[in-house]
Amino acid sequence: MIEPKKGNINKLRSTNQEMRFAPYRLLGYFCWMLTTVFQNLRCTFSAMNQFVFFKGCFVAVERIAWGKWGTCAGQACLSVDYVLVEEKLAPTLIELLQKTLKKFQIEDPKNVARVVNKRHFVRLANLLQDPGVLASIVHGGSMNEANLLIEPTILLDPPLEAEIMIEEIFGPLLPVITVKSVDESIEFINQRPKPLALYAFTNDENLKKQVVSQTSSGSVTFNDVIVHFVCDELPFGGVGQSGFGKYHGKYSFDTFSHGKGVLRRSFLIEIAPRFPPWNDFKLAFVKLLYDFDYFGLLLLMLGLKRY
Repeated sequence: MIEPKKGNINKLRSTNQEMRFAPYRLLGYFCWMLTTVFQNLRCTFSAMNQFVFFKGCFVAVERIAWGKWGTCAGQACLSVDYVLVEEKLAPTLIELLQKTLKKFQIEDPKNVARVVNKRHFVRLANLLQDPGVLASIVHGGSMNEANLLIEPTILLDPPLEAEIMIEEIFGPLLPVITVKSVDESIEFINQRPKPLALYAFTNDENLKKQVVSQTSSGSVTFNDVIVHFVCDELPFGGVGQSGFGKYHGKYSFDTFSHGKGVLRRSFLIEIAPRFPPWNDFKLAFVKLLYDFDYFGLLLLMLGLKRY
């Protein structure tokens, strides 16, 4: 067993402040993917609202944990790669993730998916060899090479220039990156390749609009992760570096079909300025036509416009 040294984290504490989990990226094995999580559940001093607040937080964290460690230990193109969280809420997020891991019993070797082969096990192990990355581990980190097992691992603010933050992870390692605001998290997203999928947890309609309008991704899912893939009425595919084309239902048919354009005209009307020899009138006519200046064309035809 390999036991990396765990870094230090400030007190893990619950909070009834506004909680906003900002974006987390997801990198697929053969495609670049970006997933984002926001939590924007507000509560007042009433017990009922506090219950709703904490319930929403737990549901969001459980879905994130499932999206990371429940998908073959992160070995899926839609699994979570990293999380961005507001700095003051990082301890709460990590505490909830740890409780969720215990609840899911994912850390039990009987319930942990093995790394697909030794080559990828070594690759994942090497990601943790960077001293800065090793020091950022706040949970897990142990490995069993003989059985190709890696404990679910959470890292807090590993160096952004480290390999774990540059290449795809495709394994049970989850970096948590702190940001100061939602705007900073969106900027963080836009500085990286366009994602295949973007996930956001929020009840704030304005925030939803901001996510959709200010980021570019293959798809966006609010308040869940991965499940959009099984919705056959939604197109699934990437954009830019995350892929091109889309499938599911009729979208699959359209992707693999050629749309042949067919235009039918009669012999009744012909536009003389399309044919040579050219003169000033014809050139002016063509220029106005390309500019969609129909009023100018009318004046030209009536002799009321110079050319």
